[in-house]
Amino acid sequence: MENQKWIENFEDYANKIISKNKVPGAALGVAKDGEVIYERGYGHRNMEQNLEVTNDTIFGIASITKSFTAVAIMQLQEAGRLTVEDKVITYLPELILGNKEHTEKVTIHHLLTHTAGLPPLPTLYHTMRRTMENDSSISEKQRARLKERDPIDNYEQMMKYIGELDIELLGEPGTQFSYSNDSYALLGAIIERVSGTPYDVYVSENILKPVGMKNSTFDINAVLNSPMVTVIYASKENKGEKEVYASEAWWDSYTMYAGGFLRSTLADMLSYTEIFRNGGTVGENRILTPESVQEMIHPHVPYQENKYYGYGLMITPDYMGGTLVEHGGSLKGVSSNFGVVPEKGLASVVLINLAGVPAAKLMVAAFNAVQEVSPEKPLATYTDFEINSDELEQYVGNFKSGEGAEMSVTKEEGKLHLTMEGASYPMRSVGEHLFTIELNESETPIRFLFNINGEMYGLFLGVRQILKQKEAVEEVEA
Repeated sequence: MENQKWIENFEDYANKIISKNKVPGAALGVAKDGEVIYERGYGHRNMEQNLEVTNDTIFGIASITKSFTAVAIMQLQEAGRLTVEDKVITYLPELILGNKEHTEKVTIHHLLTHTAGLPPLPTLYHTMRRTMENDSSISEKQRARLKERDPIDNYEQMMKYIGELDIELLGEPGTQFSYSNDSYALLGAIIERVSGTPYDVYVSENILKPVGMKNSTFDINAVLNSPMVTVIYASKENKGEKEVYASEAWWDSYTMYAGGFLRSTLADMLSYTEIFRNGGTVGENRILTPESVQEMIHPHVPYQENKYYGYGLMITPDYMGGTLVEHGGSLKGVSSNFGVVPEKGLASVVLINLAGVPAAKLMVAAFNAVQEVSPEKPLATYTDFEINSDELEQYVGNFKSGEGAEMSVTKEEGKLHLTMEGASYPMRSVGEHLFTIELNESETPIRFLFNINGEMYGLFLGVRQILKQKEAVEEVEA
């Protein structure tokens, strides 16, 4: 049967990725015109007890939660409680982002599109401290970082913390894109203050319930006490081999709920995709107006070739004759992705119980396969760009982000290499100040950033600006 051919092709590819990455368990699903045409649990939600993954297995979805936060903001705009052009300080008067003058220009739109001028900040770490410090799987370096300050337990403490940071702003609001968990946490604070209800209660009452997401929750205790929850897994290197093991501690953070702490199931997430496929309606229930959905999936800000950020969603405007609307998530024990191609009535969801797995590749593979294209076909391809070996010197340096990412670019034998997390990646020149590396089954672009004086000050990798570390100036004694 013709219909089965795409499933065979997809499953061959999915099995390769799952096996190569030693994935304990995954839930994969595809819907067409609101009907589920494929759903499957791969592997186990609990390897030790031999419990399989089903479409009702509860996984973390991490940053896919940002799309729920954006839906909530659009609902409040429809209700006349706020507009996306409102200044953030209207609702969060105590907030300081770098300095008062900059903060006064930041709008809700800037937070939604990661263009408030914020570089990656260390906030998330400290908001998760109470659950991280009980986790035996974290490294000594992570443990030391946690002890740098007190835990952040609420929005007020978070705003005080951000206000005290010495932030090197990336530029005027609206001019620079860099993915920001803090921006979405602040949106959570706005939702709470405007609606008069806690963020998680608002989302539960106004999105989860009307969509019919009966097994989705922010409540970590409800998750841990559910017989349907997956065990989360972590990995470590053992004699050069990746070793996957069960790790009991789920990281949690009330303050960062809006950025990444919803837990959900394949069945629930496939229902949720209907909002973006069906102009804001799920079954009989209208969640958003078609106009609000259009505002969310509009390609507001470019951040890569043919890639834009909307509101809580990543947009690829030209994907096989349609628009790919998606978002992924990564956190301890979580690799997730969901996507919709509204023009073609297609939706796909990928939930995995191990971090660092290319969930986005599996989502795209499902869309490719169902459209009778090779599952391996990448979203973007790059061509070689001639560059003189002497020009490579300008890219050399050490880079570090407030979230803890550290990397270095070195020149060896006339070629650039990026080193991070103990691995070295050769860099291929594909454009002016643009290179790619092979990372997580994908050719991943790295763009170097230059200021108006022509000095390289950072690089853009994935969705974040990571700034070059300033070299220590040695004092010369007179």
